[in-house]
Amino acid sequence: MAFKVIKPGLLALIQDLGRHGHQSIGLTTGGPMDEVAFRWGNALLDNDSNSAQIEITFGMFTLEAQAATSIAITGADLAATLNDKSITPWQTYAIKKGDVLAFHQPVWGLRAYLAVKGGFLCEPTLGSVATVMREKIGGLNGKGDKLQKGDLLAYQAYHDHQQSSVPRLAIPHYGNKEIPVILGYQYQSFSALERANFFSSDYKVSSNSDRMGYRLEGQAVHSDLKGIISEGIAYGAIQIPKDGQPIVLLQDRQTIGGYPKVGCVTRVGGSILAQQKPGDIIQFTPITVDQAERERHLQMARLAQWR
Repeated sequence: MAFKVIKPGLLALIQDLGRHGHQSIGLTTGGPMDEVAFRWGNALLDNDSNSAQIEITFGMFTLEAQAATSIAITGADLAATLNDKSITPWQTYAIKKGDVLAFHQPVWGLRAYLAVKGGFLCEPTLGSVATVMREKIGGLNGKGDKLQKGDLLAYQAYHDHQQSSVPRLAIPHYGNKEIPVILGYQYQSFSALERANFFSSDYKVSSNSDRMGYRLEGQAVHSDLKGIISEGIAYGAIQIPKDGQPIVLLQDRQTIGGYPKVGCVTRVGGSILAQQKPGDIIQFTPITVDQAERERHLQMARLAQWR
């Protein structure tokens, strides 16, 4: 029982919540760029929260079902169709043998998530199936490959479909361009003027952005630090290289780095950022750790309430 890949699209990857506990040997975590959408996909199907899904970037991805199941689509609206009929994200659908599921070009957002009842069945590598192409680890064959034409994505057949959808208030607003930032301990190395410039400026998402990090173009900012000893990099760290153009480091980030950091985007903020396309404009807004924790707790409480 499997989905067969008919068209592989630009980038479709098997992901779970990531490969944790191995950064000391230089392996990054991987995992979904939009964790909020990923978690809702599994919640809709009453799956384990870590069940494997497909992250589809930009679309142009087509599958054919080899057996009945239930699916959930969350994240971006990639103009998906089921047997040539339009379907919308943030809800579940019944799938029959022979059904063709296709994702086209983005209507809004950038990355969609396809979850299947029980999760896609892949062999984990170091405890995770998360695909990290740069490290050649995870995915369908354990070698970090993106999905290819003819790949078979195994799942357990399922016939007892139950329709469900995410409450409207819980669906993220990808048009929100304000990305929350928790200030870091190197924040004081930026002058008051540089901080004001950073938080008052528009930044454009560069075409040179990927799962490793989002490069931004806009008002340059500079730290008083001439350089720092390389240190571990947290998810969402906003690194300021010598040219002053911020880089937000995300799921496939390197494990250490030596540039000053303004702070970190939150998990919820990172999910919004990951749905922005090259050319989109964002702004950063500072929040406290308490505010970030409340934001995270609210999101997790909505998920728990649903289950």
